[in-house]
Amino acid sequence: MERGEGQEQARPQWTFLTNHAHIMVCIANEPDLRLRDIAERVGITERAAQDIVGQLETEGYLVRERVGRRNRYVLTVDKPLRHPLERHHRLSELLDLLADRESVR
Repeated sequence: MERGEGQEQARPQWTFLTNHAHIMVCIANEPDLRLRDIAERVGITERAAQDIVGQLETEGYLVRERVGRRNRYVLTVDKPLRHPLERHHRLSELLDLLADRESVR
């Protein structure tokens, strides 16, 4: 069944990537994006996005830089992925596949 114009697309019940990965893709695409906008794009609350960004920062996957009154996020793309099945891959490989930018390195 085709959807008509103006109908919102329902969110899928599950996706292949975690919210952590979605946030890193958002940051790779736009490092100056506000946390509120990241949360909206990922489809989570701002508080959940804040928690995930904090976890990524604690684990060294991103660095938060203060630029004026805003934050800029810098990904540490040479870090390995965390799951044992993917540990032999780097974050840069994932972002090369998913981010809109031509190069995240």
